[in-house]
Amino acid sequence: MSKGKISPLNSHGTITLRAVAEHVGLAPGTVSAVLNNAPSARSIPEHTRQRIHAAAKELKYRPNFLARSLRKQRTYTVGLILEEIGDSYGSMIISGVEAYLREKNYFFLTVIHRHDATMLRDYSQLLLERGVEGFVTVDTSLQEAPTLPTVCVAGHRALKGVTNIVLDQEQGIRVGLKHLFELGHRKIAFMKGQPFSSDSEDRWKAVCAVTQDLGLTMDSDLIVHLEIDDPSPHLGYPYAKQLLARKKPFTALFAYNDIAAIGAIRAIQEEGLRVPQDISIVGFDDIQWAAFNTPSLTTVRQPLVKMGQIAAETVISMIEQTQEHPPEISIEPTLVVRESTGPAPKF
Repeated sequence: MSKGKISPLNSHGTITLRAVAEHVGLAPGTVSAVLNNAPSARSIPEHTRQRIHAAAKELKYRPNFLARSLRKQRTYTVGLILEEIGDSYGSMIISGVEAYLREKNYFFLTVIHRHDATMLRDYSQLLLERGVEGFVTVDTSLQEAPTLPTVCVAGHRALKGVTNIVLDQEQGIRVGLKHLFELGHRKIAFMKGQPFSSDSEDRWKAVCAVTQDLGLTMDSDLIVHLEIDDPSPHLGYPYAKQLLARKKPFTALFAYNDIAAIGAIRAIQEEGLRVPQDISIVGFDDIQWAAFNTPSLTTVRQPLVKMGQIAAETVISMIEQTQEHPPEISIEPTLVVRESTGPAPKF
């Protein structure tokens, strides 16, 4: 290397940002803005941004996030707090959160609390000690406002500094029940959600309101209350068995969520009954398994990946104070009709 020439490598043997800047003939500040996706990069022409990204890829440049964090005294890290990490509902939301944070060069640390208040408190404190700049919670009932910017997916408690992302539960129940009603179902069984699930109360209120609007009678013998905490189809299986054991005829079942509905289908089939010829089933969420079950599941779709992306986008804008944030963001559900529903049978 000739005297006075700047090495393209740093002390760790990796390509420097200055080397990328020299390669494209631009100022290091311009290259830094583009590669760090800074707000100022929006004023840089698209073809220039593409050229910078191409050069970084060619030179195999990797941003030094530790240096950036030390320089700005920030961690660029979000704490993700969930009830369960292995369930289909939560994993789809995590997928949306991860995709958006990765795009914005943020990281996340994940903890699960299993609806244990002590674990929730301790793990929240642990995330604070690890330097997270904000929280995203999923199916978590917060009792008090956190000290950092917070977005709650399926949050229903109005707290200062918290934005709740909520599904229009009544609309979701309405499209599902109206579908069954139009197929001629009048004897409908219901699975009510677990008391610790954050959506349970609002969703059950919606069930009661919509059944009344449609003129449907709710029979207490055709209602079961989910109580166990299980991310597998076993959640709905024993409760469907309970319904069938009561010997009270019903032509349709509206489950609290998809995983319970899939378990219920298995229980019904084991009794020699057919879905949907004998009993129609409607789920809620549209998890990945729903379309591949046998029969495929009719369900009320929550755009779970999108909800995760919205949560990540919102918490970053709260952290960076780029805009005002509403206390609530409402998401519209849609009905996905598949094979598990059909016309009501004649008794």
